Amino acid sequence: MELKWLLCVTLLALGILALQAHDTDEDDADDVVDIEDDLDDGIEDVEESKSETSSAPPAPKVTYRPPVPTGEVYFVESFDKGTLDGWILSRAKKDDTDDEIAKYDGKWEVQDMKETKLPGDKGLVMVTRAKHHAISSKLSKPFVFDTKPLIIQYEVNFQNGIECGGAYVKLLSKTAELNLDQFHDKTPYTIMFGPDKCGEDYKLHFIFRHKNPKTGKYEEKHAKRPDADLKTYFTDKKTHLYTLVLNPDNSFEILVDQTVVNSGNLLNDMSPPVNPPREIEDPNDQKPEDWDERPKIPDPDAVKPDDWDEDAPAKIADENAVKPEGWLDDEPEYVADPDAEKPEDWDEDMDGEWEAPQIANPKCETAPGCGTWQRPMIDNPNYKGKWKPPMIDNVNYQGIWKPRKIPNPDFFEDLEPFKMTPVSAVGLELWSMTSDIFFDNFIICTDRAVADDWASDGWGLKKAADGAAEVREEGLIVCCGRPWLWVVYILTVALPVFLVVLFCCSGKKQPSAAEYKKTDAPQPDVVDDEKEEEKDKGEKEEEEEEEDANEEKLGSDADLGSASQEEEEEEEEDRKPASEEEETVNRSPRNRKPRKD
Repeated sequence: MELKWLLCVTLLALGILALQAHDTDEDDADDVVDIEDDLDDGIEDVEESKSETSSAPPAPKVTYRPPVPTGEVYFVESFDKGTLDGWILSRAKKDDTDDEIAKYDGKWEVQDMKETKLPGDKGLVMVTRAKHHAISSKLSKPFVFDTKPLIIQYEVNFQNGIECGGAYVKLLSKTAELNLDQFHDKTPYTIMFGPDKCGEDYKLHFIFRHKNPKTGKYEEKHAKRPDADLKTYFTDKKTHLYTLVLNPDNSFEILVDQTVVNSGNLLNDMSPPVNPPREIEDPNDQKPEDWDERPKIPDPDAVKPDDWDEDAPAKIADENAVKPEGWLDDEPEYVADPDAEKPEDWDEDMDGEWEAPQIANPKCETAPGCGTWQRPMIDNPNYKGKWKPPMIDNVNYQGIWKPRKIPNPDFFEDLEPFKMTPVSAVGLELWSMTSDIFFDNFIICTDRAVADDWASDGWGLKKAADGAAEVREEGLIVCCGRPWLWVVYILTVALPVFLVVLFCCSGKKQPSAAEYKKTDAPQPDVVDDEKEEEKDKGEKEEEEEEEDANEEKLGSDADLGSASQEEEEEEEEDRKPASEEEETVNRSPRNRKPRKD
């Protein structure tokens, strides 16, 4: 019983220690999260292989169905038909570029995502790298900026990450000259929107081309940079949903994964501003020659003091310094390497006279120094430097001169920049140093609810499928990365069960074959192997009893008689004929011989 209690206390102590270790690990997790993030990229392939080979319950299954728009749309494309029907590949050449890379010969294909969690969901893939790519498609009807909002939404997945390149979309302006077969970088567009990255510069473009009502010329207006950190959207290899909402009141919103990352107003938050200033500086105005911009001037009445020594050095030798004992004045700090040899191909006519390379003088290693000793330099207490008169306020100061303002001859005021040039096509004109950029589920509409429904049926399913898979992968990663957690699970789950079995279900010890032999009690049926095993155990117990009897005999004369008697009894049992044992075994009805009729 004492052994049981000792075992219970030990197991409980181990359980408490394991739980404390778990809490400590959770507290330290925040301190090492950066290191773990750095290691994640290095062990990603190993973890994926482990998750594939480890046995785990299957993730909840998400079934894909092609999304269907729930309202009026100007353009919609899910690529689930598996073809590029309705899309036109550009055959143009890019101006001002070498002929080798001027062609828009980048390859586009409709494919499944590489590591898709949603079988059947296809998308447009920019397959090649270091190529110019251009592809476009007509809207079902031109979009005219009038009284309804404009909503542009699509999905992007950088399957291989992204080094330098973009994944933005262009809404091409409705013009008589528009030819999608010749779509290139100079093709007029109204809006450009989407992610772009090069180096460590992560961007989310929103650019619109505004027409000057006075000159008729177009000028690009760029939205301010988002305050959010965009890096994750380019590096996590997940599908992200990009949405631009333009409202007739000139307000705009930019969302990633249905979360606002940038917002503003076309009149106030674009660069350069939509409307030019009313006044500008007169380009013909010139500063007068007598204009004094100096707020301070040297004091003309100041005089240099007589004791001011401008020639005193800033540093002087320390006269109190003493040369250290053991200083080797006659030894140079560096000497020629005695082991160096002139190279065999050394040509003195071409290379000059060969000299052995210099090495540190080995004699100086144990000395405080070598060569000529010089006193260290210290600051000169009498140093004052060049004298300058003190500065005083300039009584003639007139301030910083600026040219006068004049009315801006190019001024105009457009209070409705939302009314942009109508658009009639959507296009992707891109260059990337990374391949396999995945596009999916384009929609252009005017109703936010329609865009949200489309997102739920497309991007929402991808997110649900990824989340279901991550639940399983994270569980395996946690357990594989922290094996001691298995100890916690075993102790907290198995310990109560073990204790119940130990105290409530422990059975009575079965008598051995030796005990049956001593008492001649009936023995249950056993097979031959079990008989031999029980017989061996009985003989072993008999030998132990003989040893105990011998020790008692040597230890006490008073117990001599009883020990001798026990030995005699044991010897009598050993001398019992084998027929008695067989008779005991044969008492079982199973071992009796069948009767003869």
